[in-house]
Amino acid sequence: MTELEIEVIEKLDKEDREKIAYFTELLLQKSKYHPLKKEIEKRREEIKNSDVLMHEEIWNKMNV
Repeated sequence: MTELEIEVIEKLDKEDREKIAYFTELLLQKSKYHPLKKEIEKRREEIKNSDVLMHEEIWNKMNV
């Protein structure tokens, strides 16, 4: 989602934001999105634990 789309969603009234959240949840429940949902949950835990990679670590892993 682009920054502009996020800004538009933020300007919607509560009822419309809830509709978007509802349909997003329906999409995420589809089997093709399960791996993505699992990855998002994993990343959230990593971020909570401050277990994130620095730019240098990423470049080093890529051998660049």
